[in-house]
Amino acid sequence: MNKNYFELFVRPSSHKELFMDFLLSFSDAIEESGDALVLRSEESLDDVVFGVEEFAKKLSEVFGKSVSVQTSLGERENEDWIKKYQDSIEPVQAGCVYVRPSWRESKEGLIDVVIDPALAFGSGHHESTYGCLLMLQRYVSLGERVLDVGTGSGILAIASSKLGAITDICDTDEQALESAKENFAKNSVKYKNAWAGSITSASKNNGGIKYALIVANIVADVLLMLEKDLRDALLQDGVLILSGILNKYENSVKKAYGALTLIDEFIVGEWHTLVYKR
Repeated sequence: MNKNYFELFVRPSSHKELFMDFLLSFSDAIEESGDALVLRSEESLDDVVFGVEEFAKKLSEVFGKSVSVQTSLGERENEDWIKKYQDSIEPVQAGCVYVRPSWRESKEGLIDVVIDPALAFGSGHHESTYGCLLMLQRYVSLGERVLDVGTGSGILAIASSKLGAITDICDTDEQALESAKENFAKNSVKYKNAWAGSITSASKNNGGIKYALIVANIVADVLLMLEKDLRDALLQDGVLILSGILNKYENSVKKAYGALTLIDEFIVGEWHTLVYKR
C-alpha cells in the first residue's frame, strides 16, 4: 500500500447518473457524497479529470444544452477506503423488497435483492430506483412478461423476477449489461432475453413478443425520444413504468405520453415515477 492516494471529487451540473456510469469505467468503487461523485486511487487521476471534462462536452453536444462539471483533485494519506466505503452503504427497503450489498445480512420475511454498489450501475438508493421498486410491487403479476429498458445493474429486473415475472433486459452500455447478468447469477434468478441496445431493437432480440409491463428508469430526454417504441412494445392493457424524471421535465413527459392513461404516480423529492396503461 502506498503512503498516499489520490481523491477526485466530480460535481456535474446535470445527468449525474451518466457521469457515474462514465466513472465506473475507471474504478469499481465510486462514492456519492452530496452533489459529488468521489473516486480514489493510488494511481494518478489526471487523465480521469481530462476525460470527465471531455465527457461533459460530449453530453452538451448530445443534449443540445450546456452540461458543465467541476472537479477537485487532491492527495490524501492512505487508508482502507474500500472498507470505509463498504461500511457507509446501508441496505434499502422499498415495500417488501430489501436491497443490500453482499457484505450485509438479509432480512427475514422480505424479498432479498443483492446488489454491490461498487460493482454495479444502481443500488436502490436513488429516488427514481426506489419509486420503480414500489411500483413494480403494485403492478407485476405472476408469470407475465416484463422488460427492463436501460437495466443498469439489473436491480429492477431482478426484483421483477423475484416477484414472479419472466424478465427481459437491455442496455445500450455493454458493460452495464454484463453487470446485470452477473447480478442475476448472484441472486439465483434467470432472465429470458438480454441484448445490448434499447427498446428499438426489441423485436429482433425477443422473438417479436409484446410485454405486459415495461419499466424504463432512464433520463427524461431519452424517455421523450422512446415514447413510440415503448408504447408499441406494450400489450393492450399493458403497464409502463417511467422514472428518472425531474420536476422540471414532468409536464413534458406527461404531454409526450398523452396517448396512454396515467394510472399512478410516485413522487419523492424532485423525482417522479409515472405509471401508464395502454
